[in-house]
Amino acid sequence: MRIWRLAILLSVILMAVIFVANYYVVKNTRAQLFYNVKSVPKNKVGLLLGTAKYMDKARKIVNQYYQNRIDAAVALYMAGKVDYIIVSGDNSTQFYNEPLLMKNDLIERGVPESHIYMDNAGFRTLDSILRCRDIFGQSSFTIISQTFHNQRALFIANHKNLNTVAFCAADGNLYWSATIREKFARIKMLLDLILNKQAKFYGDKIDMP
Repeated sequence: MRIWRLAILLSVILMAVIFVANYYVVKNTRAQLFYNVKSVPKNKVGLLLGTAKYMDKARKIVNQYYQNRIDAAVALYMAGKVDYIIVSGDNSTQFYNEPLLMKNDLIERGVPESHIYMDNAGFRTLDSILRCRDIFGQSSFTIISQTFHNQRALFIANHKNLNTVAFCAADGNLYWSATIREKFARIKMLLDLILNKQAKFYGDKIDMP
């Protein structure tokens, strides 16, 4: 019986922590989220956060979250809301390269290659934000992802005293599972910020126009 009581108590505490973390993140980023291209403030740089391109690579089933982020980045660029796009994602093996896939798809959609910069060490959202500041020298930029992801990215940027807004791409077809995962990701994010967690890799600075 004591074990069950302890389990219930821990579950209640966990739910409370999730609720508070979620409320805090949503409340502190609401004014920085934009859903209409026309209303997005102009920034020199857009930071496109990576995700897997394929839900099923063998059958070439494209991840809607990925496709919608590409669409959003192209829309911003074509509207003159950003001049350059940093594609930031996982390139941990020679067989998996999110930034290169994003770059190629942006070029195919009409974004000049010279206006795309690759961040090959954006393993996590925290890494992408910190590297945008420390490697690419940007303190003001537009984050591009889905709403739930943008909220976390904005919160990190705010904590680091960066001047950012976010353009929200349409959601994908796994909204609820992604939303549930995001709740736990926000707890980890808060712990990382409290512990002053740094990006996994830094390296040489990359100059942008």
